[in-house]
Amino acid sequence: MPSLRETHIRNRYPVQPNHLNPNGMLYGGLLMKWLDTVGALSAIRFAGRTCVTARVDELDFVRPLEGGETALVEAYVYDTGRTSVRVALRAWREDPTTGETELTTDSSFTFVAIDGEGTPRPVPDLDVETEESERLRVRALESE
Repeated sequence: MPSLRETHIRNRYPVQPNHLNPNGMLYGGLLMKWLDTVGALSAIRFAGRTCVTARVDELDFVRPLEGGETALVEAYVYDTGRTSVRVALRAWREDPTTGETELTTDSSFTFVAIDGEGTPRPVPDLDVETEESERLRVRALESE
């Protein structure tokens, strides 16, 4: 049984000039792509097979990211269904020179595990083995 801790992934993306809208802020759609990518990696690690995006359950933009900042994206599996995996996602702006962070986005996506023919396949149960994992799971469930 895979654990929540094993699905916890963090990735960083530098916000480059070609990522910016005319207001000098990161395109929201590009951040959604990064969230989807890291979320899928977390779901795949949990399910042990290919997972595809089924739904964006929630996507709240708290503050924009600007050029020169780093987008820090975090994902972890917090709930499952028979073939589905729910992934909590958050993004922060990170100052690359100081490491200072500030929350920019709070989100959750649902992924479905599939086989080579695209047929949904069962996923294992989630193991929440530590107090920290339980805290993360509760935080995700309460933000629904």
